[in-house]
Amino acid sequence: MKFEDALKIIGDEPVFGSDILSVDYPNETELSRQIARWVRSGYLLQLRRGLYTLSKGYRKKRPHPFYIANRLKKASYVSLHSALAHHGLIPEHVPTITSVTTGRPEKRTTPLGGFLFKHVKPGLFFGYEVMDAGDGQNVFIAKPEKAFLDLVYLTPGSADPEYVRGLRLQNLSVLGKGCLLDFAEMSGSRKLIRAVRIFESIRSELEKS
Repeated sequence: MKFEDALKIIGDEPVFGSDILSVDYPNETELSRQIARWVRSGYLLQLRRGLYTLSKGYRKKRPHPFYIANRLKKASYVSLHSALAHHGLIPEHVPTITSVTTGRPEKRTTPLGGFLFKHVKPGLFFGYEVMDAGDGQNVFIAKPEKAFLDLVYLTPGSADPEYVRGLRLQNLSVLGKGCLLDFAEMSGSRKLIRAVRIFESIRSELEKS
């Protein structure tokens, strides 16, 4: 297969699996060799084994970092600092996209950035929604309340007033009081319930800072 033919098959997919080309390459070994040649030639960028994007000069849509994160690991959604920044709750730019997953934790470095996956038990895998990231790229991202609770849950010593103050949270109206407590109670985590109570006790102080 010529690369021009592969482009027609890939179309405007921002990220694609190698299986999209398997019709013309029923032999998996030969397909892998051909893709490896295209990667070496700079036509494709490898995100992980079996997952690719076209190089800048060939792709029709730039893959959104959150979309890449979702595709890198199934059963994951963008959360923690990445989701907090997206929702306008923290001021920092977050270069590494952080997600939570029911799978194993890992860190991946790709040609399009770094991605960190934190493990949570299945009972905590809730509180996310589908967001349109543009160009038809739908991504799973934590609701603002769940992003905050995921961060607290996964950070030692976080159920503490000084830790909460140190986050420099802003636009606190985004965090619904009822939703925060509901999510904390759904988790069954005493730590999260305690953290919500601490946060609510200093909410007015944080709003003035």
